[in-house]
Amino acid sequence: MQTVIKETIYEETIKNSKFISVIIPFDDEKNLKEELTRIKDKYKNATHYCYAYLLTNSKGFSDDGEPNKTAGIPMLTVLEKDNLVNILVVVIRYFGGIKLGPGGLIRAYTKLVKEGLKKALKATIIEGYELVIKFSYDKEKEINYLLKNSFIIEKNYQDCCIYTVNIAKDLLNILENKVEIIKLKETYVKKVIT
Repeated sequence: MQTVIKETIYEETIKNSKFISVIIPFDDEKNLKEELTRIKDKYKNATHYCYAYLLTNSKGFSDDGEPNKTAGIPMLTVLEKDNLVNILVVVIRYFGGIKLGPGGLIRAYTKLVKEGLKKALKATIIEGYELVIKFSYDKEKEINYLLKNSFIIEKNYQDCCIYTVNIAKDLLNILENKVEIIKLKETYVKKVIT
């Protein structure tokens, strides 16, 4: 599975209609309304704000006034075929006066998602853990080296070092012998594709 790391925008004009695809890292359905409001505030007065999202455990889409099955489903199909998760794609359309017909709309929305994804920075999602670890200051250099390919969410320095990190599963055995694990939660972690 793959996901995108940062928001990516792609624009194209097709038969006088301006299309803008916005590819967004997205991991919680509860934030959908907030993301759509943010997009609508940024791209005001568009004719349509069609979207598709795909999470590890759910998916959804909207044609937002376009003819049924001409926008949301084609967009979602691209995400599924590309094996992407934790992603939201919104395609904004400013109608230019020329109707594209169902086939033209499907091609346009599919193309906007595909082209946007070509520009997007992607990461592989693998099974892993979110950990809170505790260790002495004299081990910090060694621990930072071990975590060089992991995502450090937070570092706290008190009487010792306390890190919140996302790690790949295979790193857990190595860390168990070097740090105190305060909290462990199974999750999916991102590994940047280089």
